[in-house]
Amino acid sequence: MKSPYALSLLVSLLFLTMYQSFSQSRPRDLGVRFGILPAGPGNAITDVPGVKVGQLTKIEGQDIRTGVTAILPHGGNIFQEKVPAAIFVGNGFGKLAGVTQVQELGNLESPIILTNTLSVAAGIEGVVRYSLAQPGNESVQSMNAVVGETNDGYLNDIRGMHISPEDVLMAIRSAKTGQVEEGNVGAGTGTVCFGWKGGIGTASRKLPESMGGHTVGLLVQTNFGGNLQIAGVPVGEKLGKYPFKDALEKSDGSCMIVVATDAPVLERNLERMAQRAMMGLAKTGGIASNGSGDYVIAFSTHEGLRIPHSIPSQRLQKAEFLGNDDMTALFMAVIEATEEAIINSLFAAESMVGKEDRKIESLPKTQVLDWILEKK
Repeated sequence: MKSPYALSLLVSLLFLTMYQSFSQSRPRDLGVRFGILPAGPGNAITDVPGVKVGQLTKIEGQDIRTGVTAILPHGGNIFQEKVPAAIFVGNGFGKLAGVTQVQELGNLESPIILTNTLSVAAGIEGVVRYSLAQPGNESVQSMNAVVGETNDGYLNDIRGMHISPEDVLMAIRSAKTGQVEEGNVGAGTGTVCFGWKGGIGTASRKLPESMGGHTVGLLVQTNFGGNLQIAGVPVGEKLGKYPFKDALEKSDGSCMIVVATDAPVLERNLERMAQRAMMGLAKTGGIASNGSGDYVIAFSTHEGLRIPHSIPSQRLQKAEFLGNDDMTALFMAVIEATEEAIINSLFAAESMVGKEDRKIESLPKTQVLDWILEKK
């Protein structure tokens, strides 16, 4: 017969194992569903073939809580093999570098970098250094670096400008396919969302073959406010954190959203997909307030749509791409994946103490899950 001490130890170990498993689980693993379309195998932006994500997390001393997240549309020379792209501005209180050239030409020629507001310049320099060093780019004298941001200044010593171009290069060079870490990592290290700890989140949708079989992947950097809703439950109201109620986190803030797809979609319909991401943000209770920088960058990795840097003069371009009538399922995929990626960022994030001993708590997941399951 086991001793009471041994039984107590066994129970403690079982509880610890269950807690660790719970704390590392995503909402979908715990029975929460977002929409009707199936997720991709990893439920991540990297489910889109070829897409890579790299992250650098910088947590140092009491005050540094920041980082870099890099998204690469493919593993080749992006400048020489550009991809169709579009950008939609949900609310323009932000500092997205490179936006006008993408809007003008409809293509992306660099990795996408996410970081904090005052490190956009470092992001640009890092991308430029990376691109100029690529074999085949020896004669390049101009390139468009796309760098987005949110302001992590509540937890991070943002004025210290602790992100360097070398940090950006490290994030790019570490980019890989497969699992994407979420929560307090990369550009989401010091962010706050709906008054709780925010961060990096990702999700995907795989369309059935009858709808084309295409994949849509999302990655978000959440640092915004509003009235949090999860699976139809008014979590913000129940927890007493919503605009004008909580003095700590107002509705202002920002959200960067990156949409990837392998569907053959050109820039006009990519912009339409990007617009739908804001509908997914709205489903979580985000309101794109006056002081919020909400940007969506969308691109297609379809190899038949790659845009060579050098094209002989007067050569006609040929491409096969989806028409307007085939976009509806992709729109739904974007909405569902955006909603889930945002909630994933909240579930993955952990409480953090930062600058001036400020603390942001993580979302109380146990209570939230109880409400969601009760609603069912």
